[in-house]
Amino acid sequence: MEHSGGCVCGAIRFRAVGDPLRVTICHCRWCQRRTGTAFGTEVVFNAGQVAIAGAEVGRYRHVSDESGRWLDIEFCPRCGGNLGFTLEAAPGLRTLPAGSFDDPGWIRADRVAFRHVFLRSRRDWSELSPLVETYERHFRA
Repeated sequence: MEHSGGCVCGAIRFRAVGDPLRVTICHCRWCQRRTGTAFGTEVVFNAGQVAIAGAEVGRYRHVSDESGRWLDIEFCPRCGGNLGFTLEAAPGLRTLPAGSFDDPGWIRADRVAFRHVFLRSRRDWSELSPLVETYERHFRA
């Protein structure tokens, strides 16, 4: 299985090979601000499954006020398109935002394990599927 995608302007492209480990949907306030919506939807891969090409990727390091650990957010410096992140808490893993795949139709809860985390911050207008795992905080907490 191979899936490709990229930023909004096309200056940066990625390719992910093989099945993802899971999809994490994070409802924390920080992800709400980061995405401008109710949650962030990230497809989680082993770093070696992902290749990124094109323009140089921009990075911003955020340190969690709750755990004190960092997340390196990656984006296109030209269009600002979200390209996922890596986490101090999960070395060797990286995420790709579900909406940045060319054809995200394969990302389905009946094919890939889904986890909703930080439900304590969930907006009332975001519905949950009965096919997913749910956690009030993070599943590692």
